[in-house]
Amino acid sequence: MPADMNDYFKKKQPNGGGNNKTPNNPKPMQGGNGGAGFQAPSWLFVIVAIVAAFIFFKPFTIINSGEVGIKVKTGKFDETPLNAGLHFYIPVIQNIITVNTRMRQVIYSNQANTLEGDNYKSRSTLGSNNLEGGVKQSRAIPVLDKRGLTVNIDLAVQYRIRAEVAPKTIEQWGASWEEKIINSKVREVVRDVIGQYTAEKLPEMRNEIATAIQTKVTQKINSLEGQPVILSAVELRNIVLPEKIRAKIEQLQAEKQNVNIAEQQKEKAKQDAQRNAEIARGEAERNRIVAQGQADKIRIEAEEQAKANQLISNSLTRQLLELEQIKTQAKFNEALKVNKDAQIFLTPGGAVPNIWVDAKGKEQKAISAQ
Repeated sequence: MPADMNDYFKKKQPNGGGNNKTPNNPKPMQGGNGGAGFQAPSWLFVIVAIVAAFIFFKPFTIINSGEVGIKVKTGKFDETPLNAGLHFYIPVIQNIITVNTRMRQVIYSNQANTLEGDNYKSRSTLGSNNLEGGVKQSRAIPVLDKRGLTVNIDLAVQYRIRAEVAPKTIEQWGASWEEKIINSKVREVVRDVIGQYTAEKLPEMRNEIATAIQTKVTQKINSLEGQPVILSAVELRNIVLPEKIRAKIEQLQAEKQNVNIAEQQKEKAKQDAQRNAEIARGEAERNRIVAQGQADKIRIEAEEQAKANQLISNSLTRQLLELEQIKTQAKFNEALKVNKDAQIFLTPGGAVPNIWVDAKGKEQKAISAQ
C-alpha cells in the first residue's frame, strides 16, 4: 500500500528513450497551496486506516451493571475485577471476559415447564469474552433410599458468583464452575440426606428433609476456599417416588383415613352414650326430687295432722265431754221422735253413747220373719 500519492502518479507516467526522460507532470490541483494539496489525501487515508483497524480489532469492551470483567494477559488472569464501564485492552495480547454476577437459578426437574426466565448461557472455553447466566434446568436428581429404591428429587437452587473473587474463581474452576461447585455439591448432599430414609417415610419427613438439604448444601458451599459463590436459597420442590411405593402409600393413607373415620364414629357413639346417660341421670334425679317432694308433703301433712290431734286432745276437758254428751242425748231424743226402733249403746266409763237407728220398716221385718 503506497504511503505517498506522488509515487502512485509517477508509476503512471509514460517512459521515453535513453536517459533524457521528459516527465509528463499531471496538471496541478487548483488551490491556494498549489502542489502542496497532494498531502491531504495521504493523511486522510492514514486516519481512515486507523479507524478501520480500531473498529476491526475492537480493543475495548463495555462492562454493564451486574457484571464484572476479568482481564486476561497472555493466559494470566488479573486478580482485580473490572467494574461497570468502558475498558480498553491490547488485542491479541490481552482479552476481557465478562462474568454475570446477578442471581442465577438452577432447577433440577424432569418437567419441561419448570424452566422460566432467560435461557442459561455458558461458554465452554475461556476464549469467549462473555460468561452469562440466568435460569438453567437440569434433570431431577436420582438417588437411592435406605433400601436401595430409586427416588427422583426436584430442587431449585438460587446463587450468584462473588464479584470480588470472580477472577480467581474462573481461573481455578474454569467456565464450568457452576457444574463443579453447585451441581456436584447439591447432588452429593441430596444423596447423603435421602439415603437415611425409606421411600415410604419421605413424604412424611418432607420438612425435615428440606431443612437438612438446605443446611448441608450451604455448609458445603461456604466451606470452599475463598467462598466463590453466595448461596441464596435451596428449595425442595417435589419428591417423585416409584409407582409401586406411591400406590402403597396411597393405600395406606386410604386405610388410615378409614381408621380415622371409624375412630370418629366410635367417638361420636361414645359421646352420644354419655349424653344419653346424662339425660337418664337427669331424669332419675328429677323423679327422685319429685318423689322426695311428695314424701315430704305427706310427712308434713301427717306432722300437721298429729299436731292438730294433739291440740284437740289437749283441748278436751271433762266439762266439754259432758257438754258433748248432753248434745248427743238431745240428738237421741230427736231420733226417738222420728223412729221408735232407734237403739242406743252405752260404752263403759261414761263415754259418749253411740246411737244406732234401726232403719227397717214393718214390711222389712215381716219379710225377715218369713
